[in-house]
Amino acid sequence: MCFSQLPTLASKTDNLFIGRPLFKLDLSWPKYTEDFTGTVFGVAVDHVAGLVYVAQRGENVAKVLVFDTDGDFMESWNTTTLEMPHGIFVANALTNPSVWVTDVGTGPYGHTVKKYSPSGKLLQVLGTPGQPGSGVNPLQFDQPAEIFVHTSGEIYIVDGDGGMNNRLIKLSKDLQVVWVHGEKGQELAQFYIPHSVAVDSYQRVWVADRGNKRIQVFNAVTGDWLGTWGSCFSEDGPYSVRQTSDQKYFVVVQLNSNQITLLKAPPVGVIGQCEVLSTIQLAEEVKPHLVDIDVKTGALYVAEIGAQQAQKFVPLI
Repeated sequence: MCFSQLPTLASKTDNLFIGRPLFKLDLSWPKYTEDFTGTVFGVAVDHVAGLVYVAQRGENVAKVLVFDTDGDFMESWNTTTLEMPHGIFVANALTNPSVWVTDVGTGPYGHTVKKYSPSGKLLQVLGTPGQPGSGVNPLQFDQPAEIFVHTSGEIYIVDGDGGMNNRLIKLSKDLQVVWVHGEKGQELAQFYIPHSVAVDSYQRVWVADRGNKRIQVFNAVTGDWLGTWGSCFSEDGPYSVRQTSDQKYFVVVQLNSNQITLLKAPPVGVIGQCEVLSTIQLAEEVKPHLVDIDVKTGALYVAEIGAQQAQKFVPLI
């Protein structure tokens, strides 16, 4: 669906809202942008504790910064076990929270998915550190892009941020492989740089198939392919995908076009064609990379590589 309306709102931060505005920028978050010391790649929200984890890269910088949802800086992780964090996700926020980080580094700690305590203690490592996978072993990663841990404990990993692997992997809560789609290509259930993954309220898995400029959808239980959205991404591929807390929209970011797009979420049993409802056009060179949603408040957090920061957008009621 093409944009049918002219921009309706411009902010002093050079953001344009195209279509019906659904979010607005929270200028008070974070309270001090100087807290960002590296290049920001990922963001994850603990809606129970009211914390926001920001993954960043750079020489001699903390790899994870922790803020509260009011914008106050809380602490940093000065861990040496992270080389190049990419995706970050908070799991089991209601009971026993943990923070999962995908590491795309090529050194002795890279090519892994790591589980940390909320304070940054390394608890578990998936994959063999420092050894890129060949595609034969589902748990031998090559620059894994993102992880999504469902409330059931089941784990979904997209493995392929430019490495040899182009895979979507589902693991059981005890880390057994349930199913895998693992072939590079442009056909159905094939990928080229699968970059982000999310599971919606209808047990459908949504994958940002970045290199193919499309989103592919799968049955979370069986792994069966359900549909593809490609018409909304003719100019730039989707980098991140999340469902909003009210389950009405999917949030997709496109790095090269500096856009945050709200797509209409289809009902159960129907994928259909993608429909753009609203777009936030960010300033030039902001480069939004990955996003996360606060399921308690509905707020949207965006990790921005070019701007070297994370920003918060709050829903318009």
